[in-house]
Order: sequence, then C-alpha cells, then structure tokens
Amino acid sequence: MLNELLNPALFRHDTAFDDLYPEHIQELSQMHWTPVDIAKKAGDFLSIPNTSVLDIGSGVGKFCITAGFFHPETFFCGIEQREELYTFAEIAKAEIELPNVNFIHGNLTELDFKNYDHFYFYNPFYENIEPDSRIDYTVRTSFELYELYSRFVFQMLEEKPPETRLVTFHAPDTQVPPGYQLVNNSYSRVLKMWIKK
Repeated sequence: MLNELLNPALFRHDTAFDDLYPEHIQELSQMHWTPVDIAKKAGDFLSIPNTSVLDIGSGVGKFCITAGFFHPETFFCGIEQREELYTFAEIAKAEIELPNVNFIHGNLTELDFKNYDHFYFYNPFYENIEPDSRIDYTVRTSFELYELYSRFVFQMLEEKPPETRLVTFHAPDTQVPPGYQLVNNSYSRVLKMWIKK
C-alpha cells in the first residue's frame, strides 16, 4: 500500500525529487543518481513484502527513498562510503519520513550481507577505472579497488540462496554470477533484472 500521507508529486520526475538536495548535488544527478523512473521499475521488481533490499553505493539515497515510498512493506537500505552523500541521504529521508528506509555510512566490504535478501546497484565501482566519472576526491580510487569490489560483490551474490533478486543499472554482466538468470532487460539494455536459480 502506498504511503498516502506523503506527496507523490515528488516522485513524478527527477527535477522535483532533486529539489531535496543542494545545487551542487543536483548537478551530479544526471550522471550519478538513479533516475526516478528507473528506481520505480527496479523497486517494483525487488519489492517482496517483509524482505530487505540493499543498494550498494547508494549515493544521496534516491533509489532507496523512491522505492521505499512506493513499497512501504519492503525494507530498503543503502550503503555509501562518502560521508557527505550519506549525510544528504539521511537529510532527505528525514524530510520525507520513511520508516522502511535506512542508510549506512561505510565500506561494502565491512557489511554483513546475510541481513539482506535482494540487491540493487548502479555501477558503483566505475569511477575506479574512469577518472572523468569521479564524484569528488574524498575517497581513493584505483583499478585494483575496482577488481576488489567487483570480486567481493560477485562472491557475495554467489553465496546468496535461490530466488535472490538483483537489479543492475549500467553495470557489466561480469559482476553477476552465472547462477543468476536474466529475466528482464530494458531501457536500451542497461537496466537488467536477475533471479538466482
């Protein structure tokens, strides 16, 4: 059931949603934050009542907040290593007051993935191999980190049980273990939905 007390106009298009953030964060939206339409579609696929969805590299929280608004029966959590982005996600969440959304400031390699059932990621490691895509210079980037994070997520996904759901957006298929079956491929083949068999 939709959160009837909240204003759905916020989720009609990206410009309205991005007004939650200061101007320098809004300017990063087109390249770095999940579009509202993508978040809705991904949320529809990942949302199963009484389960938890993790956004790996959640930025300012746009996916979790949007999906959490439309699916209050599912818990959404985002992990973000940049403290500033985590802080803006927390501010936006507090303004909208979604009890089923949470954010963690930290590195994904320190997280216990057993607490999460399904996963979303919008190519969170790409800036390690493409300097022009960097958000800022507050975290270290390198090709070695790209490989480390990609292998870590691959192994984590491989260990999850059958029926685990995954949505990738602008992410290489090599980060997805072969046990996952592609069940939907849309938005010019950059939004992919997977289920582990």
